[in-house]
Amino acid sequence: MSHRQALKALDRTLQDLRGNGKHMGGVVVLLAGDFRQTLPVIPKGTMADEIKACLKSSPLWKHVIPLGLKTNMRVHLQGDASAGRFAQQLLILGDGKAPADRITGLIHIPDTFCNVVESIEVMKSSVFPNIRSHFNDHKWLCERAILAPKNNSVNAINLQIQQQLPGETTSYKSGDTVTDVHEAIQYPTEFLNSLEPSGMPSHNLLLKVGSSIMLLRNLDAPRLCNGTRLCVKSLMPHVIEATILTGCAKGEDVFIPRISMIPTDMPFEFKRLQFPVRLAFAMSINKAQGQSLKVA
Repeated sequence: MSHRQALKALDRTLQDLRGNGKHMGGVVVLLAGDFRQTLPVIPKGTMADEIKACLKSSPLWKHVIPLGLKTNMRVHLQGDASAGRFAQQLLILGDGKAPADRITGLIHIPDTFCNVVESIEVMKSSVFPNIRSHFNDHKWLCERAILAPKNNSVNAINLQIQQQLPGETTSYKSGDTVTDVHEAIQYPTEFLNSLEPSGMPSHNLLLKVGSSIMLLRNLDAPRLCNGTRLCVKSLMPHVIEATILTGCAKGEDVFIPRISMIPTDMPFEFKRLQFPVRLAFAMSINKAQGQSLKVA
């Protein structure tokens, strides 16, 4: 979900461009979104800070006319009764109507909501069965992923699944430097290498041919955008060749270069020169928003 300050910035921009002091410069603006998605992330903030940052907390919200979609067209057109029940269960959770424990506040999820597995190994074999025989099937690869709430779990699962693929692992080390030369002594290279900022590739990027990867930056819209999934075709010293798995350019082979990236959520500014990708066998729930998956 967008931060309320983003809506405020849009309002001021339209007023300046149109020379009109009315809200949004006097034009009608269509806002599309889902309020059941993740709230705005406030580093080191409380739940109250996150709610305060929502669009509904903006002074502009009182001028918004909500128009809700009532019919699930995918379920309606396909006539899938089980998908309809699953969609209804999601709505119950999203509306806060699911029964919760009075002491812990935890929500009780019905047994029919999902298949509970005993271990991560069982989950990996269920989502990616016999991956050594299927990893070259791009359709099979792009329709499945494991979802987890935290990046630490995602990274561990990704490396475990990649180890099952044949072939050697290629290691790509990033070049990390502090943008202010006067701070170089305070932040040595070894410390910069250990950092894992949100939305940034790792210092030591481990890849194999056939691995599923996700783009972390917009390189060539609309073909190569943040969130685009690809399959590694060739690993070279200074470029990665990959096949696009999703989007309007699905099936097209592209080359991905190293680029410089500067994280915005750090108390100091440093630059990382690395391929803007990460493994995508597993992904965070937040990053999975907008992805189309059949098996998860």
